[in-house]
Amino acid sequence: MKNIKDFTLDELKEELQNLGEKPFRATQIFHWLYVEKVKSFEEMTDLSVSLREKLSQEYTMCNFNILRKLEASDGTKKYLFDVLDGNAIETVLMEYHHGKTICVSSQIGCKMGCKFCASTGIPFIRSLTAGEIVEQLIAVEQDTGDRISNIVFMGIGEPLDNYDNVIKAIRIINHPKGLNIGARHISVSTSGLVPKIYDLAKENIPCTLSISLHATNDEKRSSMMPVNNAFNIEKLIKACKDYIAATNRRISFEYALAKDNNDNLEDAKELVKLLRGMNAHVNLIPINKIENGAYTKSTNENIIKFRDYLNDHGIVATIRRELGSDIDAACGQLRRQSLKK
Repeated sequence: MKNIKDFTLDELKEELQNLGEKPFRATQIFHWLYVEKVKSFEEMTDLSVSLREKLSQEYTMCNFNILRKLEASDGTKKYLFDVLDGNAIETVLMEYHHGKTICVSSQIGCKMGCKFCASTGIPFIRSLTAGEIVEQLIAVEQDTGDRISNIVFMGIGEPLDNYDNVIKAIRIINHPKGLNIGARHISVSTSGLVPKIYDLAKENIPCTLSISLHATNDEKRSSMMPVNNAFNIEKLIKACKDYIAATNRRISFEYALAKDNNDNLEDAKELVKLLRGMNAHVNLIPINKIENGAYTKSTNENIIKFRDYLNDHGIVATIRRELGSDIDAACGQLRRQSLKK
């Protein structure tokens, strides 16, 4: 059966027409799904019994089951969701002064092979559908009873490798008759799929683009991120400059600091040269230790020196607050899970 959460409102109107129903019924269903957040068609009480029966025969609600929920000492919550096909994904809820932020996964597994990420080495299974991406947000809101105000596509998978479904999910999340989360409260991270950056620039979605950079030369970046072999730093930075010119949006560059690797002042100097003149922000991330990982966290002293050098030389830089590290819910620590024995 089709997942009813896979459809935008316009697509849902077409679906209803194909069922012989009036298009306005789609708006009612959209409201039940994303405002009331019901878990069954039977709860859609302003629809006729016959329509509710028809919907239950044609569609699934794709209600994820919570297999495990962990809470960190800082209040961060990590969910392990059953995606109903024998696999599971992780989703993280974080609390900041500006509201609650959810980190969603876009794929079951990842193809990118970044050496500092826990998903590396785990076989890629498939991309999530738009509805499965949206369901992570709905399931967390249903569990907590809290409204989520910000979404980051920084969980398991490369979002731009699942481009169409991620874009559709953003449009569903952003729709004023649905979840109604502003595009400026949505951040999409990429390891650097250059052609998709150009595609995103044409979407007219004012979300925040985050680039996982992590190094300032090709040799070092390729050793950390194999995607650099396909789209090197020169191509990536050009795409970023073109994106800024096309959208007038600032880009956030993610830079994970690894001890004795990319955390010295020479790296900071190269980063200043690379980003000088760009409408950019650098988000410094103390790299998190993962099982069998090759990198360890930089020292606090080096992290602060790195930040201060960037700020002193005209590059706005902040250090990301570490959340959820004691439950392996911090940056780079999420991984695909399998339910199969």
